[in-house]
Amino acid sequence: MELPAGSALDTRELVLENSALGAEQVVDGSPTTGSLDLGTVGGVELGVWEMTTGTMHDVETDEVFVVVAGRAEVLIEGVAAPLVLAPGTVGRLAAGSRTTWTVSETLRKVYLLGR
Repeated sequence: MELPAGSALDTRELVLENSALGAEQVVDGSPTTGSLDLGTVGGVELGVWEMTTGTMHDVETDEVFVVVAGRAEVLIEGVAAPLVLAPGTVGRLAAGSRTTWTVSETLRKVYLLGR
C-alpha cells in the first residue's frame, strides 16, 4: 500500500496480516508480528509494524518509530535501562542492536527505516 502525498490514514485501523515468529526468536508466549509498507519518503522507508503479547529477541536496523497503540518494554543489549513504550512514545534503534521485546498489550508503531 502506498501512502500518496496529500493523504492521511488512521494507522490504528489498518488490518495487518500477522505471522508466527521462528522458535529461535520467541522467549515467552506465542507472539506474532505483522507489517505494512507505506512507501518511501525522501529515500526513507515508511511503514506500520505490530507485535502481539509475548517476548521475543530481535536484531535491529536503523529506525525511528512512534508508538500509536499498546505497551511494551525493549531491552537493548549493553544498555542498562529498558525503553518503556506506550502511545505517543518516539524511539530510535541502531542497526545491529540486539533487543528483547516484551509486549504486554499489542504494540503498533509507525516506523521510518534508514537505507
